Amino acid sequence: MAAAAAARERSAPTGLLSIGQVLARLTPEFSQLTSSKLRFLEVQGIVSPSRTESGYRKFSASDVERLRTALILQRDHYLPLSVIREQLDEAEAKGESWGDIVPRSIAPPARRHRREELIARTGATPQLLNDAISAGLITASETYTDQVSSLLSGLVTLARHGIEPRHLRSLRQNAEREAALIESALSTLLRRTDSASRERAAELAPELATHIDEVRSLMVRQALEQVLS
Repeated sequence: MAAAAAARERSAPTGLLSIGQVLARLTPEFSQLTSSKLRFLEVQGIVSPSRTESGYRKFSASDVERLRTALILQRDHYLPLSVIREQLDEAEAKGESWGDIVPRSIAPPARRHRREELIARTGATPQLLNDAISAGLITASETYTDQVSSLLSGLVTLARHGIEPRHLRSLRQNAEREAALIESALSTLLRRTDSASRERAAELAPELATHIDEVRSLMVRQALEQVLS
């Protein structure tokens, strides 16, 4: 039986690599890569290795380059696997090499804004920013991210209608409760130490947050309909 399996392996197309050989090629660059993570990336559609008659995975040179690009996009640019898969598939459909994706489709490094720049960028007053910090909506810092800039811009719009940061303290508290709810929902995955489980939790968390946002939005609209009816 073992001899037959070995014979089938020898008859597999030349140039294909086993999962162990792929790890040997990629782990010098990606030290956290494991066989379980490779299998997880396969499940997520990042790569689709061929199989021998005995069920062993066999990776082509193109598979390895696709994996390398996906790992770079994830490690250096923090892209979710769903986005990485779309970009890889798009490049493949256009006949582009995997390496061409990196300079074209990666957003520039996240900018940081000093306080004065943040205020000028958003049109906020210094007092509004101070109020947002006092209400716990924004954490005081020497520099601020684009995400904080977007948040402050939203607060500027609300302030024009008389909705001040102090009125929104409950939103911050609700956000923390929702984060705890998501953490609880993913607790089984988070308790595991293997990289595949942690990767899966990282993928599911923003999806759950999106669904919670959708439910919250619908509930607010229903409440408004009652108020305005």
